[in-house]
Amino acid sequence: MARYTDAVCRLCRRENQKLFLKGDRCYTDKCAADRRPYPPGQHGQGRAKTSEYGMQLREKQKAKRAYGVLESQFHRYFEEAERIKGVTGENLLVLLERRLDNVIFRLGFGQSRAQARQLVRHGHIRINGKKVDIPSYLVDVDDVITIREKSADSARFKSLREGTGRVLPKWMSIDAENLKATILAMPQREDIDLTLQEHMIVELYSR
Repeated sequence: MARYTDAVCRLCRRENQKLFLKGDRCYTDKCAADRRPYPPGQHGQGRAKTSEYGMQLREKQKAKRAYGVLESQFHRYFEEAERIKGVTGENLLVLLERRLDNVIFRLGFGQSRAQARQLVRHGHIRINGKKVDIPSYLVDVDDVITIREKSADSARFKSLREGTGRVLPKWMSIDAENLKATILAMPQREDIDLTLQEHMIVELYSR
C-alpha cells in the first residue's frame, strides 16, 4: 500500500501549521515548524501570493496530512460526507475524527497518528472485546476500546496507567488504570482542535 515516507516535518512547514506528526517532539524546541517557520525548498521564503484555488488546495492537503490519508481515500470520505445529512465540511471532519488510529492518538495510546496506526495494525487494540487491526475503522457510540492483555503488560502501556497528560476530547472517556476507553458520543466540530477551513475543501471538490 502506498504511503508517505519522506520527512514529515516538511509537511508541517509546507502547511505553515503544526500537524503533530512527530508526537512529543512537536511540543519541544526541536520542532522544525518552530525553528524554520516557512515552506521547505530553495524558494520557500519567496513564494508568490496564493490564488483562491491554491488556498482551497492547501486546506485539503492540511486535512489529508494531519489524518494520514491518501488522495483516493480522502475523496471517498468526502463522498460519504456529502451523503450524510448536515454540513458536508463538518461531516467530513467528523468521519476523519472517528477513524480508529485517530481515536488511539487522541486517547494518548500513541504519540502520533502514525504510531497509533502502527499499534492498530499490529493487533494491540480491541473494540468491544474483538480484535480490530484496520486503522480506518470508524468507532461508534458506546464502543469500548481496550488493549490486548499481553500488550497491556508491556512497559509501553504500563506507563500509560499514570496518565497520558493529554487533554481528552469530551466525546470519549478513559479508565487509565485498566487502559479502557469508551466512546460517549459522536465528535462535534468544536471538539476538533485542528485549524481548518473545511468549507474550502467543499468548494475545491465542487469545482
